[in-house]
Amino acid sequence: MCRMVGIVSSESTDFRLALREAPRSLATLSTAHPHGWGMAVWAKDSAWTVRKSPLCAREDEGFGAMALESRGSMLVAHIRKKTVGPVCIENTHPFQRGGWVFAHNGTIEDLAFLERGTSKERHAQIEGDTDSELFFSWLMSRLDEDGVSDGSSAEVGEVLVHAVRAIGARQGFGGCNFLLARRDELYAYRQGRTLFLLSRGPHDEVRTERASVETGAIIETPWTERRGAVLVASESMTDEPWRPIGEGTLVFIERTDEPSIHVLTGPGRS
Repeated sequence: MCRMVGIVSSESTDFRLALREAPRSLATLSTAHPHGWGMAVWAKDSAWTVRKSPLCAREDEGFGAMALESRGSMLVAHIRKKTVGPVCIENTHPFQRGGWVFAHNGTIEDLAFLERGTSKERHAQIEGDTDSELFFSWLMSRLDEDGVSDGSSAEVGEVLVHAVRAIGARQGFGGCNFLLARRDELYAYRQGRTLFLLSRGPHDEVRTERASVETGAIIETPWTERRGAVLVASESMTDEPWRPIGEGTLVFIERTDEPSIHVLTGPGRS
C-alpha cells in the first residue's frame, strides 16, 4: 500500500496544503507509509524537478523543505509502504523516463505478463526491484510500440485505453492504480485501490484560509481568482467535495486555463 497525489493547475502554485498541511496530507499519511517519498514538479514550462528519499516523509527535513518551497503547475507525489523491493532510493516513486513521470499504488501479481510485454530498451532502464517500475516500463513499451511516446494526448490516450483494458481483463493481475504525467497532461487509473478527484475553480468559496472540520485548525489556502486546478489522490485529503473515481476508470486531466477532466474508459464507456 502507498499513497499518491497529482495536481494540475492553470498557473504556478505551491503544493504545501496537499503535501504537509491538509488533515490527510502526505506528511500525515506517511506515518503509516514510511518507506520513502518522492515528488516531481513541473515549473516554468521547462522540465520536471524530481526529488526522492527513502526516509519517512514526516521525519525528513528534506521533505518539509520541498513541501514549503516547491512551486509549479503540475505535481506528482508519492509516499511508499514497501511490498516489493527493499527500502532504497532506486525503489522510490515517482520514476522518470524523459518527459514522463509515473507513480503507482498497489501490488502487481502478474509480473510474467509485464516481463513479456516490456521491450529490451525499456527493461534496461529499470534501476530498482519494484513491480511499479516494471509496470512503468511496460506502459512506456506500449507507447513506443505505437510510436506515440512523444505523440499527442489523443494518441497517448488511445494507447493507454488499450493497455488498461488488457490488464483489467487479466484475472488476478493485482492492484495497479497509477499516475502518469508529462508537461500538460496527467493520466490517472484506478484498479484495486481507492482514487479520488477534486476540482477547484472560481466557484470555490475558500480563497485564503479554511477551518479543518476534523481539528478546527485554520489552514492557509492561497488561491487567486484566476486559478483553476484538479487534484487526484489515493484518498480525500481535505473536507472538500472529493468524488471517487470508479473501479477500472482511466481519466485524462488536461492543463489549460481551466483544467478539465476527460473520462477515457471505465464503467459505461465502450
